[in-house]
Amino acid sequence: MTAVPSSAATTEKPRSDPPPDAEDARRTTNTKEQQKAGARALRELLAPVSTQLTIGRLLAVVSGVLAVVPYIALVRVGEVLLDAHTSGVAVDGAEVDRWLRILVGAFALRLAIYFVALCVTHLADARFGHLIRLRMVQRFARVPLGWFTSTNSGRVRKALQDEIGTVHQLIAHKPVDGTNAIVMPLALMVYAFVIDWRLGLLSIATLPCYVVAMALPLIGMGEKTVEMDRRLSSVSARMVEFVTGIAVVKAFGRVGRAHRSYREAADDFYNFYSDWVKPLIRVSALGTSFLAVPLVLLVTIGGGSWLVHRGSVTAADVLATALIALLIPYALEVLMNSMWSQQLAGGAALRLVELLDTPVLPDGDGEAERPRTHDVTFDRVSYSYGSAADSALAIEDVSFTLRQGTVTALVGPSGSGKSTIATLLARFDDPRSGTISIGGVPVSRIADLYSQVGFVLQDPQLLRISIRDNIALGRPDATDAEIREAARAAQILDEIEALPRGFDTVYGQDTTLSGGQAQRVSIARALLVDAPVLVLDEATALTDPESQHEIQQALSVLARGRTVLLIAHRPEVITGVDQIILIDSGRITAIGTHDELRTEPAYARLWRSTGAERNTGIQLTAGATEGDRP
Repeated sequence: MTAVPSSAATTEKPRSDPPPDAEDARRTTNTKEQQKAGARALRELLAPVSTQLTIGRLLAVVSGVLAVVPYIALVRVGEVLLDAHTSGVAVDGAEVDRWLRILVGAFALRLAIYFVALCVTHLADARFGHLIRLRMVQRFARVPLGWFTSTNSGRVRKALQDEIGTVHQLIAHKPVDGTNAIVMPLALMVYAFVIDWRLGLLSIATLPCYVVAMALPLIGMGEKTVEMDRRLSSVSARMVEFVTGIAVVKAFGRVGRAHRSYREAADDFYNFYSDWVKPLIRVSALGTSFLAVPLVLLVTIGGGSWLVHRGSVTAADVLATALIALLIPYALEVLMNSMWSQQLAGGAALRLVELLDTPVLPDGDGEAERPRTHDVTFDRVSYSYGSAADSALAIEDVSFTLRQGTVTALVGPSGSGKSTIATLLARFDDPRSGTISIGGVPVSRIADLYSQVGFVLQDPQLLRISIRDNIALGRPDATDAEIREAARAAQILDEIEALPRGFDTVYGQDTTLSGGQAQRVSIARALLVDAPVLVLDEATALTDPESQHEIQQALSVLARGRTVLLIAHRPEVITGVDQIILIDSGRITAIGTHDELRTEPAYARLWRSTGAERNTGIQLTAGATEGDRP
C-alpha cells in the first residue's frame, strides 16, 4: 500500500512555497520577458549601424539572386552539348564559350558582391565596438568611484571582451550570411520550378519531413537559450569566486567546501543542458537524415531519370536541379546558426545596456567653479550603501570643518565609517543628504575635482604601464624633471633608477614592486598632482616595516601646507595632528586634540585597546604652512 502523508507532515512545508507548476510558469514568464528585453536592447545598440547592416543585406540579396545565373548557364551548356550529340553535328564552340564566360563572370561577380557585403558589415561591427567602448568610457567617467568593486570591474572586463565578441557574429555575419541563406535557396528553387515543376518538387521533396522533424524541438528555443545563458553566467561567477579566493581557502583547509558552490552550479548547468540537448540530438539526427546527400540524390536523380526516360526533361535539367537540392541543407544550417547567434546576442546586448545604464553622479546645479580657499566642510552629511529608502545608514548627520593647511585625523573602531567619510570627500559617491564643500563650493560643482583633492590609499593602484606614466597619471603633461623631483620627494628615485630601464620600466611586465615601493610611487603621483586637499588612508598599513620609515618621510613632505584628512586605524599614530574626530557607528562622538580627548571614555578605550602609548605609525605634525609645500 502507498503511504498517505499525514496532515502534520503536510503542514511542515511552508505555505509560501509555490507549487512546481507555478514556479515553472514564473520562471518561463521571466525568461520570456528577458528575451523580449534582449531584443529591445539589440535594437537600441544596433541603431547607429542599422544603415550599414541594411546595405549589407541588400548586397546579400543581389548576391543570392546572382547565384541562379551559373545554373542557367550550366543548363544552356548542357543543352548545346546534348543537341550536338543527338543531331550528330559538331558542338557550337562559340555558344558554349559564351555561356561558360557568363557562368564564370556571374560566379565571380556574385563572390565580389558577397565580399563587399561582408566588408560593409565587418566595418559596421568595428564601428559598433568602437561606439560601445566609447560610450562605456564616457559613462564610467561619471560613475561613482565606489561602484568599481572587483565584481563590477569584472563585469566591465567581461562586457568589453566577451559580450562585444558575442554580438560580433550577429553584426558581421548574420546580415549577409542569414539573408543569403534565405534568398539564394528561394531563387534557386524558383528556377528549379521554371525548369520543370516536377523537378522543382523533387528538389524539395524531403524538405517538409526535415522541417517537421526540426520544428518541434525548436519550440521554446528562445527561452531555453536565455535560461542556458543565465545558468552559464552563474557558473562563471562561482568559478571567479573560487579562483579569486583559492589562496585563502587552501590556507585554511576548506577547498572542498569552497569548491562546492562552483561544483553545484556546474552540475546544475550540466543537468539542464543535458536534459535539453539529448532529445534535440536524436531528433536532429532524424531530421538531418532527410537531407542527407545520398537520399537527396536518390530522390532527385532517380525521379529525374524517369522524367528523362519519358522525354519530359533533359539530363542537364536533372543535373541542375540535383545541384540545387544539395544547396538547401547548407542554407538551412547557416540559417539555424544565425538564429542561435541572435538568441545569444540578445542576452549579451541586455548585459551591455545594463552596464551603459549604470547610474552616474549628477552634475551639480549651476556652472562649475574652482574654490579660492581650501577649508573643507561637512554639513549634516548622511550616506548609505544601499539605494533603497530604508537602507541602513553608514554615516549619519556628520558635520565638521577642516581648516585650510591643517591635519585632521578620523579615529574609530573598524567599520565605524571613517573610510566612507573620506571617500565622500573625494566624491567616490554622493551623500544621501547634506553637503560637502571645499572653500564654500559643493564638491559636485567643483571643476576638475581631482586637481583639488588627492588621495593615497592603503592599496596603491599601479597600472601596467611605465613607472614614468604611473607617476604622471594625474599630470600627463609633466616634464621628466618634474617626475624625477616627485620621485625624489617620495623617497623612491634611487630605486627606480636602479631598475634595468629606469623610469621606462613597465610595471607588471618588466618588474614588480614591493608594497612599500608601490606605495611610494603612488605618493610621487600625488605629489606631482599637487592637490591642495589630501586624503590619507593609513598608507603604511599594508607595507613591510622596512618601508614604513621611507613612506612616513614621503608623507610628511606630501602633507606640508595641505588640508589633510587622515584615516587612522590606530590612535597612537596621530598625536601631533591639529584635530581628531572620533567616529563610532557612523556618528561623530567627539572632536578635539589628543590632549583634549584623553578624558573622553570612547577615545580612552580605543587608545588602551592598542596597548601602550606607542608611536610607530605616521607622524604628521601640525602647523605646516603653505610655504612649506614642495
